[in-house]
Amino acid sequence: MRRTLENKSALTVEGLTKYYNSFLAVDHIHFQVRRGEIFGFLGPNGAGKTTTIRMLCGLITPSDGKANIMGFDIQKETVEVKRRIGVVPEISNLYEELTSFENLVFMGQLYGVPKSHLGKRAEELIQLIRLEGKKDALFSALSKGMKRNLTIAAALVHDPPLIFLDEPTSGLDVVNSRNLRTMIRQFNQRGTTIFLTTHNIEEANLLCHRIAVIVKGKIIAVDTPEALKKSVQEKSMVELGMENPNLPDLLDSIKAFDGVDTVSRRQGRFVIGFKGGPPWGSFLQYLQERGVSVTSVNTLQPTLEDAFVKITGLDREIMMMEKEGKKG
Repeated sequence: MRRTLENKSALTVEGLTKYYNSFLAVDHIHFQVRRGEIFGFLGPNGAGKTTTIRMLCGLITPSDGKANIMGFDIQKETVEVKRRIGVVPEISNLYEELTSFENLVFMGQLYGVPKSHLGKRAEELIQLIRLEGKKDALFSALSKGMKRNLTIAAALVHDPPLIFLDEPTSGLDVVNSRNLRTMIRQFNQRGTTIFLTTHNIEEANLLCHRIAVIVKGKIIAVDTPEALKKSVQEKSMVELGMENPNLPDLLDSIKAFDGVDTVSRRQGRFVIGFKGGPPWGSFLQYLQERGVSVTSVNTLQPTLEDAFVKITGLDREIMMMEKEGKKG
């Protein structure tokens, strides 16, 4: 029975709930993480993400509901669960005074990796994260990106089938963030299931096979990034390039066309929202009569950020403050 459960899912959550006195932090949530996928867990600050992860990792006890990881109950079989997960906190839990190699060996000892395999496993991970040249460097001497990579490697030292990644690229520059995302994909391609929390919505779009959105302790959406984006598309959006975009009153002329819902200007190009499908023949003729020559047409799709804003009801300004606050 257990083997069958493991084949179907890495993580199953049923009615998981957490009260802090009278405050309901996580409200009877349900979702499933499929084995071998990268699963995103998104929501604004205070939505219940951290509380959920702490329950799943056995750090706090649920008030109600249940969950299992690889078929093992998170409350009744905590030891078995912890053998099968790796946890990568936002702030590294490695030791500044130890070298890269020593940190991996030490973490392997904590996870119960057999002594006969420790050295080999540490070497393998150091090669995988491309830190061969920093094997004997103190952790304190590594760059931010290297520290982050080593922290993830440490969570994988006992080869768990599921890892929890909390804000993996937080504080990293563009290059290091891109390199880390590549590494996460490589671990996933090797069979590791990844549970990812992030405030970087574009990162979730790039990495995740499916995403759950949690707001005020409740799961309000679970789907693929593409399906979430399509679910909020209310009108047809196109971007037009024009030879002569500075004609007087052009913006007002476009707004006046029957069927146009919204118009905005973006660096010499016009982004137009139509209430239905774009009536190309009549619309292009309308522009031509006004002396406008169209040079390019691009159909625009909603972004995952658009979907997140629509689903959560969180406006963009507040969401940007959330991101900045998280970075700090």
